[in-house]
Amino acid sequence: MTSPKPTISFRERIALYALLTSLTSLSIDALLPGLRQIVDDVGTAPPLSTQHIISLFIFGMAFGELFLGPLSDAMGRKKALVLGLCVYAVGSVIAMLAGSLEMVILGRFLQGVGVSGPKIATRAMIRDQFEGNDMARVMSFMFTLFILMPMLAPALAQGVITLAGWRMVFILYLVMAVLLGLWLMVRQPETLPADKRIPFRPRLLLKNGGRILSNRRVTLLIITTGIVFGAQLLYLSTAADLFFDAYGIKETFPFYFAALATGIGLASFLNAKFVQRFGMETMARAAFFGLALTGLLMLLASAFWNGHLPLTALMAFGFSAFFAIGILFGNLNAMAMRSLGQVAGLGASLIASGSSLVATLFAVAIGSFYDGTPTNLAVGFFAAGATSLLLAELALRSDASPVEAIR
Repeated sequence: MTSPKPTISFRERIALYALLTSLTSLSIDALLPGLRQIVDDVGTAPPLSTQHIISLFIFGMAFGELFLGPLSDAMGRKKALVLGLCVYAVGSVIAMLAGSLEMVILGRFLQGVGVSGPKIATRAMIRDQFEGNDMARVMSFMFTLFILMPMLAPALAQGVITLAGWRMVFILYLVMAVLLGLWLMVRQPETLPADKRIPFRPRLLLKNGGRILSNRRVTLLIITTGIVFGAQLLYLSTAADLFFDAYGIKETFPFYFAALATGIGLASFLNAKFVQRFGMETMARAAFFGLALTGLLMLLASAFWNGHLPLTALMAFGFSAFFAIGILFGNLNAMAMRSLGQVAGLGASLIASGSSLVATLFAVAIGSFYDGTPTNLAVGFFAAGATSLLLAELALRSDASPVEAIR
């Protein structure tokens, strides 16, 4: 006699998916206030630095996304997701117990590999259950909830670090991974039937991966998503230094960070309300234009003030840019996933891994020109908006037929 399948409401599903997805942002944002303390505690290890605590996490995530996506197509979404959470937990323990910067970064790399499980599998679960504008709506609801946690994370983490030190942040990461894993296993049914799974065979993966990447629409949207993510990553990698160098802000940095993050949350909420009325493509076009315009105006303002942009202006431009990025998050992912059909797991893997790689290259390239002013951030916003608008237009004019899987 088989046990009955768990029943889970729409709201509970969205909450679970949002919390699972938020592990990615939490793993970056909550640690920002503790970067200086980590180096003071474990020391430096040239050429490694605090920036690698963030960048190698992203690299690990890109690496993990290449494997956990195909695994979710082969073994089911739930098993792949739980596997990712287990790797994430191991990385959390290594970083928590680390006595050197090298071990902290190793733990961070494993966290990045593991967090790709929740990131990829939740997208594939959504693709299994929803299509088109409905999928964009679900992703926007998810991002609205998920953005609340990273928005508050730096402020809460600042208090935790002040009271108990930076290692406590990794303990909280571990606890969250365990609790979410238990919630998933008890409440969420598998969304990929056994008869629709694709065996995990390297030759088959290469053939299906080739089919996905040969789809002009999907490849252009991968690059587009990466550039938009790169604009956000550029801010994340320089924000703490920018607020300190340009405005002397250190202890209160988490509150400014949270204020700017509300732009993404508000945009995601509004997108969920209006995407079915206007369509995800129209919403995305408006957001691309808004991001490019914000970057251009911010660049002109920075030049007017000789690079010393007033704090109020930085906050206004930053909020506008993140509002545009918030509109794009749910829509770009839905637009790219729309053409994947039965290869949603592998496709989500390639989209996430490819966009993470593009984002890292974008952020590192523009971030290398950081001079203690917001100028390079303005350049990043403008370049991301203008370039992604062009690429998205080319993508939307391409064939939108679903990619057929080779079995």
